[in-house]
Amino acid sequence: MTPLTESGARSHVSGVCFKIGPPRLVGVEVEWFVHDDRCPTRIVPPDRIHAALESLPLGGADGTSLPSGSRLTLEPGGQVELSSPPATGLLACVDDTRRDLTALRAAFAAQGLRLTGTGTDPLARPRRMVLDDPRYLAMERFFDSAGPWGRIMMTGTASVQVCLDAGDADGPHAVDRRWRLAHRLGPVLVAAFANSPLLDGKPTGHRSTRQTVWSRMDPTRTLAPGLDHGDPREAWAQYVLDAEVLCVRRPEGLPWTAPSGLTFRDWLRGAGERPPTLADLDYHRTTLFPPVRPRGHLELRMIDAQPGDGWVVPAALVTALLDDPLAADTALAALEPLERADGPRPPRSDVWRRAATLAVADPELRRATLTCFAAADAALGRLPGAGRLRAAVAEFAERYPARGRCPADDQLDALRSGARRTPPEEAAP
Repeated sequence: MTPLTESGARSHVSGVCFKIGPPRLVGVEVEWFVHDDRCPTRIVPPDRIHAALESLPLGGADGTSLPSGSRLTLEPGGQVELSSPPATGLLACVDDTRRDLTALRAAFAAQGLRLTGTGTDPLARPRRMVLDDPRYLAMERFFDSAGPWGRIMMTGTASVQVCLDAGDADGPHAVDRRWRLAHRLGPVLVAAFANSPLLDGKPTGHRSTRQTVWSRMDPTRTLAPGLDHGDPREAWAQYVLDAEVLCVRRPEGLPWTAPSGLTFRDWLRGAGERPPTLADLDYHRTTLFPPVRPRGHLELRMIDAQPGDGWVVPAALVTALLDDPLAADTALAALEPLERADGPRPPRSDVWRRAATLAVADPELRRATLTCFAAADAALGRLPGAGRLRAAVAEFAERYPARGRCPADDQLDALRSGARRTPPEEAAP
């Protein structure tokens, strides 16, 4: 077998992580906490979650158990993630995901379980790993060496992720332009959709505690790559090689731990117990969690989970701003002043910190957010058949950023009034 070299690794990463072509496909990944309807503070054992998943009728697209073919995974703390199949356009993505979520909610309701959309689990209940998986055990050990943040992330956070094509080689949909806009948009997405003000049942002082947790984890895998390097493909390839190795896969029964401080570049240069393979490189990429992760497409990872069908609004906003050239121009002009070139990289920069703490109560972020929502509204007006989505985005803008509020404020208001001691119920199936 030909040894993997640094140049070969860079070339591979650049090629597989950025698929070049006109933007066409849209996908979402939505995560949910699972709560017992009768006793929400009790941790739900995995067997009850598996029973709900196994009750889904077979016969969906591609032999899956959901009508539109979404993939289901169980996260380390028992969160359920639904990953939609790539759809041709925003409207198809929303329709497919809604259809599969209806089936998923019905299956969980039949087991006396509720799907709850918040960025952090708001309840004071035991937070522990529920999956005995070598990947997650290695991840737990790796993150535990630097504080509680990794364990909180794994067992107590949930998100909405929007996935779009990387873009063309040049022109209005050029990959470098979409890459830059996706990162610049990050603080607005954190602020507008902040929905995690509580942890262990108490306010944290952050509207997006989830984002604050991510900002405190291992910087080699959670900071954004340098955005001033020109070609994002080269910047990402260097980022991958310079990230610490989280785990080394071994035969069954052996731990997947990695030597402390070992980067993939070190591994390529002879450190480690054996030479790395292409499969090791591809697996290493799955352990990196920057705000925007290229996986052939662009995966925007900075949005808190939303209640009910609230995930539709960030999906529509992001797609409208990235796929409509006029909206993209407007958004870039509004967002460029937010990020200081000489400061820390996202998500540790000042504007990302303000977005997680103050959200749209910050005047500068509120102005930029309202400009982005207006640009998205115009773009959705140019998209045939998007009337209902446009109305949903406009309603959210009026309810939240126009008033200097975000979904986290609803949780805080309910906590202060004592009106709610359990998470908000999701839409009934």
